[in-house]
Amino acid sequence: MSSPQQSMDDTVRQSRFGLFGTWVRQLANDVFFLLLLAVLVVLSVFSPDRIAAYPALVDWPTIAALTGLLALTKGLELSGALDHAGHWLTARMRSERAVAVCLVLTAALLSMVLTNDVALFVVVPLTLGICRLTGLPRSRLVILEALAVNAGSMLTPIGNPQNLFLWQLSGVSFVEFVAHMLPLALMLMALLLALTCVLFGRRSIRAETATPPGRLDRSLFWWSLALYVPFLLATDLRHVELAALTVLAVFLLLRRAVLARMDWGLLLVFVLMFIDLRLLAGLTIVRDAMQVLGLAQARHLYLAAIAGSQLVSNVPAAIALVEYSRDWRVIAYGVNVGGFGLLVGSMANLIALRLCGERKAWLEFHWYAMPFLGIGMVLGYALLFG
Repeated sequence: MSSPQQSMDDTVRQSRFGLFGTWVRQLANDVFFLLLLAVLVVLSVFSPDRIAAYPALVDWPTIAALTGLLALTKGLELSGALDHAGHWLTARMRSERAVAVCLVLTAALLSMVLTNDVALFVVVPLTLGICRLTGLPRSRLVILEALAVNAGSMLTPIGNPQNLFLWQLSGVSFVEFVAHMLPLALMLMALLLALTCVLFGRRSIRAETATPPGRLDRSLFWWSLALYVPFLLATDLRHVELAALTVLAVFLLLRRAVLARMDWGLLLVFVLMFIDLRLLAGLTIVRDAMQVLGLAQARHLYLAAIAGSQLVSNVPAAIALVEYSRDWRVIAYGVNVGGFGLLVGSMANLIALRLCGERKAWLEFHWYAMPFLGIGMVLGYALLFG
């Protein structure tokens, strides 16, 4: 019998070109990527003299940090450890409320350390399997999980891309960032757990999963886990490029399949976002329009971060606003609160509902997310300016 490492490496050798073709097809079908690419082409045609300066517009420490996190989380995912942990937890729940609270909490906790998107890819498929067996309303559960990863991920610098960017920009420590976000995150999580308890009763239930967990690759799990803390420490000490290169080198030597399965297209999307948004921010007409908003005033900046997230999503909003203010504390509150509300507020919202697969969920989402946006906006305002 072949080892897990041999099987994974064989998969890489056999499907290398297939994976490349998959990446190309994914990018070709990614409307957001195509929009960013089109904007870059238009801007390049009108200002060809700036093309040589494009690399300088990219925040490379953020890209390096995101690269390392994508590799580590993919290693944990491919090891099967997260799947096993989810099965173990839910198999021990005995009521609808217990199952719902467990899944919502799991989504929130995972989002704090594995990013909000990865948390959804772990929790939502497990949720759908449980709902098929138990009859629990899957759209309601998935919506609560989407809100949970938005609330949970705001706590840490590595919970979501906008926090990662603002953390690198601010120069503060991991602990200082968490301390700033803690009050808002705790309030929103408490509210979400209360809502979950209201929506799900105490009816007894046997929470079994539709399929047993796959094989656990213990070696890959321990390597991924062992690299995680040193990577965070090195990133906190501003050695993020070296930390990312070390993680990639270890997986290249030990588990090349992890690198092959990473979402490299996401990194390309972020590179394009930095270039596009900073080029647009430099246009005279845009600068004049932003000056009218009075972003030098913290209250205006906070409201602009929320509104911008509702228009273009919270990651682009964060990247755009730092061109006019470096008040990361206000921007962080604004763009994280802005993840609630409309679907476009956070990419995690779109991912969750696409995984859910129910049309009604797209409308139902706003019944819960819009009030959360309003409450979060008031809480954030009070914490910042009260």
